[in-house]
Amino acid sequence: MFQKIWKSMSEEKKNEAASAAEQSAAEPLAEVKMVSLNVDDFEQIKDKAAKADEHWDRLLRQTAEFENFKKRAARERQEAIKFANESLLGRLIPVLDNFEMALAATSQAKENSTESLKAGVDMIAGQLRNLLIEAGLEEIDATGKPFDPNLHEAVSQQETVEAPEGQVVQQIRKGYKLKERLIRPATVVVAKKPAA
Repeated sequence: MFQKIWKSMSEEKKNEAASAAEQSAAEPLAEVKMVSLNVDDFEQIKDKAAKADEHWDRLLRQTAEFENFKKRAARERQEAIKFANESLLGRLIPVLDNFEMALAATSQAKENSTESLKAGVDMIAGQLRNLLIEAGLEEIDATGKPFDPNLHEAVSQQETVEAPEGQVVQQIRKGYKLKERLIRPATVVVAKKPAA
């Protein structure tokens, strides 16, 4: 047991133990009191020492296992962050393929084929919109609603009697939320009372 403990100690602890042993060797020995043990007591001490060795080994193993677990968890967390968008990007690839096919079709388009090209691009835009909605993206529709600085970004005001003051009269650019988190505010024009 002593050898196992000695091997697991750091160099600093070994040096401290060695210097303590040298000091005690230099001092005169104190009177040592001899204790006699019967066989049963000796066996109990021996069993306890064996259990202590077993517990020490278990502690060292569990400490090593815990360190390995921490390293593995950190590695898995880094990989999860690195590849977090893998699923979304895999679902976006078919949309990109459709756009590329539409662009290829424009180079071979005949004169009256703009309607079919427009219909194809509308289908691709719908496919992309549905995919983003499934991923949790939500459009912010601001037109006709009261101005909310938490969701809207006002770029100008427009004098009008057709809408109450503070209402959005025009949405210049759509805003988006991902579940409850705002990604981009809607860019809007807000109504104000006309000058008298």
